[in-house]
Amino acid sequence: MDTNTIAMLILLGSFFLMLIMRVPIAFALGLSTLFTTWYLDIPLLIVAQQMVKGINSFSLMAIPFFILAGEIMSEGGISKRLIDFSNVLIGRVRGGLAMVNILASMFFGGISGSSVADTSSIGSIMIPMMEKEGYDKDYSINVTITSSTQGVIIPPSHNMIIYSMAAGGISVGKLFLGGMIPGILLGVSLMILSYAIAVKRHYPKGEKISFSDAKKIISESLLGLFTAIIIVGGVLSGIFTATESAAIAAVYAFIITFFVYKDIPFKHMYVILRNSIKTLAIIMAIIATSSAFGWMMAYLKIPTLITQTLIGISSSKLVILLIVNVVLLLLGMIMDMAPLIMIATPILLPVVTAVGMDPIQFGIVMMLNLGIGLITPPVGSTLFVGCSIGGAKIEQIAKSLLPFYLLLFAYLMLITFIPQITLAIPNFFM
Repeated sequence: MDTNTIAMLILLGSFFLMLIMRVPIAFALGLSTLFTTWYLDIPLLIVAQQMVKGINSFSLMAIPFFILAGEIMSEGGISKRLIDFSNVLIGRVRGGLAMVNILASMFFGGISGSSVADTSSIGSIMIPMMEKEGYDKDYSINVTITSSTQGVIIPPSHNMIIYSMAAGGISVGKLFLGGMIPGILLGVSLMILSYAIAVKRHYPKGEKISFSDAKKIISESLLGLFTAIIIVGGVLSGIFTATESAAIAAVYAFIITFFVYKDIPFKHMYVILRNSIKTLAIIMAIIATSSAFGWMMAYLKIPTLITQTLIGISSSKLVILLIVNVVLLLLGMIMDMAPLIMIATPILLPVVTAVGMDPIQFGIVMMLNLGIGLITPPVGSTLFVGCSIGGAKIEQIAKSLLPFYLLLFAYLMLITFIPQITLAIPNFFM
């Protein structure tokens, strides 16, 4: 074997071996890059430079603000208010709590941008509530974790910012707008499926809410929802960049939580900052090591090789896009979202653009693929969180998720082969 082939085996082989050994993803990326660098006798300083280059981006400044805003609103009682607000809108139908769960996840996804945060906040309230009202445990967990996948699609999503950087700096604003219709339609689709199951299992209807209570709930909830409006509206109008809107949203979330809602004392800000910094440190470490890993792949011409291989398999757009989706789904089952975006984007984006897919559309397709991975064994972090909250075994929940998996896959095919679903709003406004 030639030197390049051996280097590829060292890079990819050591990386997947460390994943199997459950080495933290940032260390696996960094160490596999170092092993390959040593073999090729490349100065180690280059690896450090690539890591610094990976996080030295103005666009990434939006991520800490998004994380902070999400933590503030999550800890400050917004999830309970969004659940009450959703209950006012749709709680009275058959299986109303499931509808409330999905709608609340849709709203919360527009604030946190995180599937795991969504499940942690909404699930800790909704799963016990649904079980108390007579819903089966598996159904309660299924609805909670599948609806949380909206959080990675509906803007704002810090994963979209990571994708924007990995894709060479495409518009974050267009990505945010591109996720709006797919995210909403996904929520509606999940509501239809959940309603059908609720009717079949004879789940109860919700209770009627008085006009005065509804008015109070709506007024309180709209203050929290305005966080997402600031971000999307600011970017859409051109008043703010994504980074500026994230910073303003964090300040607004702070004011609403501590001076309007007042559900938590000001000293709790220490916990919020600690959690935010912990999350940010993990994300930045992954981005830094992913950048070095991606540079090494480009140096070895792995993306070019994969592109030529996939296009050589078939000239059919249908076949190539199906292969890309299957690859992303499989990788999403074994890897976390942020590093996978950094690694897979430079490899697969040239493939899909070669067959005519828009980078904005591919970004949303990738988000949904990896969102499905978050609720799929063996590494699905959202699945683990949901099962932990609900006190259920993963194998039991994964089996009962089959109807939801089928729906998500069908919807994935829809946004893959009908680009207008994703591109209509960004093309109209930008």
